[in-house]
Amino acid sequence: MQDYSGYGSTMPMPPMPPRPPRRRIGALSYVLVALAAGALGAGSVVALYHPASNTSAIPSSSAPAPAPLPSSAVPQPSIASPGTSPGEQAILNKVEPGLVIINTALQYQSDEAAATGMVINSDGLVLTNNHVIEDSTSINATDLGNGHTYTAKVIGYDVTGDIALIQLQGASGLHTVSLGDSSAVKVGDSVLAMGNAEGQSQIVPAPGQVTALNQTITASDEGGTITSETLYGMIEDNANIVQGDSGGPLADSAGQVIGMDTAGSEGGGFGVEQQATSGYAIPIDTALSVARQMAAGQASSTISIGYPPFMGIYIGQGSDSNPQDQAQEQSGGYGGYGGNFGGFGGNGGQGCYTSDRNLTAPTTIANVSSGTLILGVICDSPAQAAGMTAGSVITAVNGQAIGAPDNLTSVVSKYQPGNTIAVTWVSPSGQRTTSNLKLTAGPPL
Repeated sequence: MQDYSGYGSTMPMPPMPPRPPRRRIGALSYVLVALAAGALGAGSVVALYHPASNTSAIPSSSAPAPAPLPSSAVPQPSIASPGTSPGEQAILNKVEPGLVIINTALQYQSDEAAATGMVINSDGLVLTNNHVIEDSTSINATDLGNGHTYTAKVIGYDVTGDIALIQLQGASGLHTVSLGDSSAVKVGDSVLAMGNAEGQSQIVPAPGQVTALNQTITASDEGGTITSETLYGMIEDNANIVQGDSGGPLADSAGQVIGMDTAGSEGGGFGVEQQATSGYAIPIDTALSVARQMAAGQASSTISIGYPPFMGIYIGQGSDSNPQDQAQEQSGGYGGYGGNFGGFGGNGGQGCYTSDRNLTAPTTIANVSSGTLILGVICDSPAQAAGMTAGSVITAVNGQAIGAPDNLTSVVSKYQPGNTIAVTWVSPSGQRTTSNLKLTAGPPL
């Protein structure tokens, strides 16, 4: 197994000063980390934010949805380099109308991201990577077949397999990508990778060949909740996959999609000859099998359906149950009930926050020996309605003792949005309170 997790792992985020909003182009953070690691002379695998009309393969959502929105940015024509062959151009022309440009807002991280998706049924089911929609508070997708921009909702996601299924709201009659058979792929086959390279809102083709099959890789994420993930059965190719290509198609010479672009690697360093870039794609058979389960609402130990439960608090991560230690922890992110939305800090007694942009560390925390420290409260959340404040420490959920942030995450994740839980916490002044919280829907993990 290739393990590149030593490079590209989560970078500590300083508590001060507050950072301005930024745009995460696909996986800009992945690529920046990979390039920095190159100076060490080692390779890094980086995740890439970036049926032939068989609509019965995945059932469409029947939920009512709003009408499509006008496109906020007119889709640009695909970019073909001067060396693009007529055959490659024909593949691009065939596949591109079935693609979407995905833009997400990560409100609680003061962040945005851009990537790619593939339309797999005419009613707007779109296949993409989990890390593309991870932590998103809103998703928009511009369909390149008709030029409309749609809001999208999450149907399901698989963190361990890095697969997600979203539904374009109010979509119908869309062009779909033509799906191939990834089990028939062979080393040496010509392929064409396509995606929203560099977040340019246009599709860029990258030709190459399959260099290996059934690869196991560890892909690292500097910007999201999952700092690294091990992916199995990957198709390796030498196409020039770059940031923004995630969720895009890897097509064969007939224009059939045989994989979903997911990760890439870069290497080199001081005094070290630059290594060839490798791309990695999830076989389309694997991705579709997971997507079918999501569309059918079949949750499992790895597949989550819809949105996760949300309390609306910023907390740390890790297995340390001492709130004082959690207050000192300078690395990792913070989440709605225990996931990571990035950004260090808490409320500091100044009310609530709509993002982490101006968060500061809490000045006073509850004097208890074990529990999960609340670093900040999100506005209009269940936690705010219950009266929770920064510096408070959660000690129990439904009577079950709570210790470290990871413990709270595990306990709350067993519930669904709409469920009511009893949460016990101690305020900075020492007051112990138990209150019922009705969980809402939060950003996908």
